[in-house]
Amino acid sequence: MCASVVFSLVLLAGLSFVGAVDPLVELDYSSYRGVARSTGVTEWLGIRYAAPPLGELRWREPQAPLQNDTVIEADAHGPICLSTPGTPNDPTTSEDCLFLDVYAPSAASTSTKLPVYLFIQGGGFNVDSNANYNGTGLIQAADMNIIVVNFNYRVGLYGFLASQEVVDNGNTNVGLLDQRMVMQWVQQYISLFGGDPSHVVLGGDSAGGASLLLHLTAYGGQDDGLFQAAAAESATFGNMLNVSESQYQYDAFIDRVGCGYSQVQDTLGCLRSLNVSYLQANNYNIPYPNGGAGAGAPIYMYQPTIDGGLITDYSYRLLQQGKFIKIPVIFGDDTNGGTIFTPKNTSTYAEMDQFLVDQFNAMTTTQIEIMNAMYPPAEIYPDSGSLWRTISNAYGEMRYMCPSQAVGSAYSQYSAAGTWIYRYNVMDPTQMEEGYGVPHTVEINAIWGPYNVAPGAAPASYYPGQSNEYIIPVIQGYWTSFIRSYDPNTYCLAGSPEWLQWNAWAKDRLMFQTNATVMEVVDYGQQARCAYLQSIGVSTQQ
Repeated sequence: MCASVVFSLVLLAGLSFVGAVDPLVELDYSSYRGVARSTGVTEWLGIRYAAPPLGELRWREPQAPLQNDTVIEADAHGPICLSTPGTPNDPTTSEDCLFLDVYAPSAASTSTKLPVYLFIQGGGFNVDSNANYNGTGLIQAADMNIIVVNFNYRVGLYGFLASQEVVDNGNTNVGLLDQRMVMQWVQQYISLFGGDPSHVVLGGDSAGGASLLLHLTAYGGQDDGLFQAAAAESATFGNMLNVSESQYQYDAFIDRVGCGYSQVQDTLGCLRSLNVSYLQANNYNIPYPNGGAGAGAPIYMYQPTIDGGLITDYSYRLLQQGKFIKIPVIFGDDTNGGTIFTPKNTSTYAEMDQFLVDQFNAMTTTQIEIMNAMYPPAEIYPDSGSLWRTISNAYGEMRYMCPSQAVGSAYSQYSAAGTWIYRYNVMDPTQMEEGYGVPHTVEINAIWGPYNVAPGAAPASYYPGQSNEYIIPVIQGYWTSFIRSYDPNTYCLAGSPEWLQWNAWAKDRLMFQTNATVMEVVDYGQQARCAYLQSIGVSTQQ
């Protein structure tokens, strides 16, 4: 059981806030004037962390930001990065999108050395889906003892195009390299905002959670000292291709936009010369080349690529080999992680099988047959096919739930730093009635607080006076405790249960539920299904 929060307030009283950081912060390439809010938090919005990735910098690793000797008013978010599929005329997006935001207690000084929460947003690596979240709620939940940084990174066509041409005259996985550029920026500059560069906790949801694992396993588990702990929400294990397997995406795109080899000699140079609106008008997903008749495009086509450098192998294999940084980690997922992705009209196993193969093109007939047997018909909801929840269960466990448990088991085997796993089971009445259950990444609304995410994104039941309002201080207590101390129990909300560590045999995880948060053992049915899905994870290219 968690102790009283008075203990944490004593620590706060011991901090010296003499010489609080001025809203005008001078970096060596530019100066940014933030805004001190009445909440006690100062915001610096729209800070450039890299040069605009335009023209010749398309599909290249991020470069240092350009020198700008004027004072920039840091009172507005930077544009969001372009997505796939493309939306040519969306005024909120731009190819010039490499910006970050910093939220810090207004009383922080350059000597406070506050823990830093560096958040990587999700979106399937094809869209920045959690842009511009406000760090104020987390800072307040941490008794003003942390700093929050979030940012945009290149996604989709612009972040994860891979081919031999890109290898020869550019970089693969530039979206992940953007993320590492932000980590390096934090190392160099966060002390100017009151943060401690030696105490950085990565956070992330969905593709952001997957990014955490990709950085934990980067370069075969090489520790560059960029972060000291990681907390992943609903991390995704998508289909991973190598460079040659990704070539079809490049070849199809250059032909589509008039840069094919029958028309030009330098195809990548041609792509770099094209207007971005034209690129976006032609930026859409296509099926895998081996899909056959009836194949559909994957939900997320552009994905991190096994390039022999940043990503050396499939995530499952790297976990099995212990090739990851050994630091404290949190991983977990929602009870119904698949429902928002699967076709709601799915009515036959043939339709279910086609969807799975569209997402994971290396799946074999035998694997599909075993999946069909493991997932019998489930509940039926109005305005949906008879197998919608069945396919959702299969996809949710294969891509989200079981991989997080695999991470926990690998860490419990190879690392003594601390491993905590969770299942989020907070039921919103509307989502339950519509059949979505507890859907993918819904916990992010509780972790950040409903007023700090995108307007209208949080379920109605999460707001003050509603049925799930009390889950917010509970989960924020664990999260901010982990950020501050690398342990979710140190400063958790008084009366909350102790979050026990995961191990591969006991399989204890924390189950979040309003007024009923408790430790649980993974049920034997899910244990058996996950054992199979984890056993085929390398062959399904995850």
